[in-house]
Amino acid sequence: MEWIILVIVGLIASSLGSLIGMGGGIIIVPTLLYLATLSTFSHLTPQVVVGTSLFTMIFTGLSSTLSYMKHKTIDYKSGLIFLIGSGPGSILGAYVTEKLDLHSFNIYFGVFILFVSLVLVVKEKLKPIPYRKDKGIVRTFTDNSGMSLEYGFSPFIGILISFVVGFLSGIFGIGGGSLMVPTMILLFFFPPHVATATSMFMILPTSILSSITHIALGNVNWLYALALVPGAWIGAKVGVFLNTKLKSKTIVWIIRIILIVVGIRLIYQGITG
Repeated sequence: MEWIILVIVGLIASSLGSLIGMGGGIIIVPTLLYLATLSTFSHLTPQVVVGTSLFTMIFTGLSSTLSYMKHKTIDYKSGLIFLIGSGPGSILGAYVTEKLDLHSFNIYFGVFILFVSLVLVVKEKLKPIPYRKDKGIVRTFTDNSGMSLEYGFSPFIGILISFVVGFLSGIFGIGGGSLMVPTMILLFFFPPHVATATSMFMILPTSILSSITHIALGNVNWLYALALVPGAWIGAKVGVFLNTKLKSKTIVWIIRIILIVVGIRLIYQGITG
């Protein structure tokens, strides 16, 4: 029964994660934290939940990256620049996780996710961080309707912000690139389809780096990870397929709703637990 539950969790989490570029950890972590309150899964600690989630996301990241490559929506150059910051940040965050207990972990995570969802609501009123076109990264993306969109950022600012995002992602076990989706959309005005695909490309190496740290700390439940991986691999392909069929505004709305639901649930668990 445990295995069936975990395969389903992996499938649903990875489908949603690949659809919105957040890797599945944003679903797997709170789900496993909830299961930890039940007798069957009571041996799970926040550290093991995070470590197991990050290991599973290696396969979500690989599966979805291979699929997004076919649709040519990954911005490789920007992704590699962000990785310079988010990679070290996620490793540092993985070590900080060791200092948190279950209740404070839930509350901090929940408040942070709600904050991100609220910022997404006022997205239209925000202005991108200014950058010089002669010294910055400038990209052009043509969407399915043939409309061209220009976006860009300063490499230094990009690395600095991605380090902070990677650090927070490492603490909360949602993958080094996962929180880059709202960051890319809100601060650098990436088209949602490009932000999603680029984030999944980033999640692959950062999940590997963070997983190595958690494996060294003994924070991976291998039996549970093996149950989650098949669903994660298939779900990632389902998410990519849905992403290519949906409009940009629809993707942003899905991100908002998922963040709010997950955030409220975690705060409730932290307070009542």
